[in-house]
Parts: sequence; structure tokens; C-alpha cells
Amino acid sequence: MSRRADQIGAHRAAYARNRKRIFATQDYCGICGKPIDKSLKSPDPMAGCIDHIVPIAKGGHPSAIDNLQLAHWTCNRQKSDKLFREPTQKEPVVLGNRNLPQSMDWASYRAP
Repeated sequence: MSRRADQIGAHRAAYARNRKRIFATQDYCGICGKPIDKSLKSPDPMAGCIDHIVPIAKGGHPSAIDNLQLAHWTCNRQKSDKLFREPTQKEPVVLGNRNLPQSMDWASYRAP
């Protein structure tokens, strides 16, 4: 069984460092936009995990901070290795077989 690129070699240390940074600075799921309860631990489906925005299998960098985001475990599993078009395009289209929930419009968000 082969291991993913973020689990071996030089990428392992960079991934671990960036993972800690993301858990310290991000509070919302990058996929669905809802808050993540960081007190939940695996195997809880709503626990936080690190998602590769561009999956490694599709050519994404394994440890670059720009390619990592915080996500719910269940959202990350549903996304799998699918790619999304940029939000600046007119219609968000999933390049895969499932349509996943979109993140909220953060530009107009007002804290309660």
C-alpha cells in the first residue's frame, strides 16, 4: 500500500506545521461554511480535519498552506477528490458526480 505525499518525506513536517496553523486560525468549514466544534474528536463526523482544496490526486500540492483548509470530516469525505470551479464564475459546477453544499457569502456576513 502506497502512502500519500503529505505523509512521507519533506512534506510530512510542512503538512504537520501547516495543520497546526490552520487549526489555530480557522473556525469554519471551508466546504459548507458552518462553524466547527474543535472539541469534537475523530471519529465524530462533525469533527474538524484538514482538506486539500485541490486534491493531491488531481495535482494539488501536498503541504502548501494555500492548498489546505479546515473542514468537517463528513464534508471532506463527501467532497472526496472532486474539483470546484472558482466562485467568480457564474454557475458553480462540480466536476464530479455529486453536488455539495456551497460555502456562505462571507462578504455580506455580519456577526450576531
